[in-house]
Amino acid sequence: MTGKELIELALELGFADAALIDTADLVFVPAFRSLCEENECGKYGANYACPPDCGTTEEMKAKVLRWKQALVMQSMWDVEDPLDSAQIKPVKAKHNQLTRRLIDQAGRPGLMIGASGCSLCTPCAVTEGKPCRFPELQYSCMSAYCIFVKEMAERCHMDYDCAPGITTFFSMYCFDERTVPLSQAR
Repeated sequence: MTGKELIELALELGFADAALIDTADLVFVPAFRSLCEENECGKYGANYACPPDCGTTEEMKAKVLRWKQALVMQSMWDVEDPLDSAQIKPVKAKHNQLTRRLIDQAGRPGLMIGASGCSLCTPCAVTEGKPCRFPELQYSCMSAYCIFVKEMAERCHMDYDCAPGITTFFSMYCFDERTVPLSQAR
């Protein structure tokens, strides 16, 4: 599938917007890792896809830069209280399900970056001291990768802040594996 076809598929699946970005144009801010450490979502240390188990900030950045391009997908939801996890969790799950659906239909290798940490297993096997049950499907969130989402949205010409009562989520599908290290590709 071409980039244009991926964008069309994303819109057909129900995303509000989709755009391509070179992974080299993403901004990574290692200080964002502290947001994960605050553990607002409850997954810090309790999910293989979240810090500290997912990898260091440098390792996470390298995972993204292994791929040349990313399809950025945005969804918008009517949510009265964006701080109410009971309202947010179901729509984040739908967003991530749409992202996985797109990746499955794209039929090419890549990396999923979700709107939240992996929720394939409840509880995550890490809490039981067991290996990940689905390592090939596991996905981490933008915060775990320390991606500056607002900057990414602007570079993709997408709204980051929407009207009151509207909540947006972003995910990415990184694809086209690099054959040479990024430092040599430039």
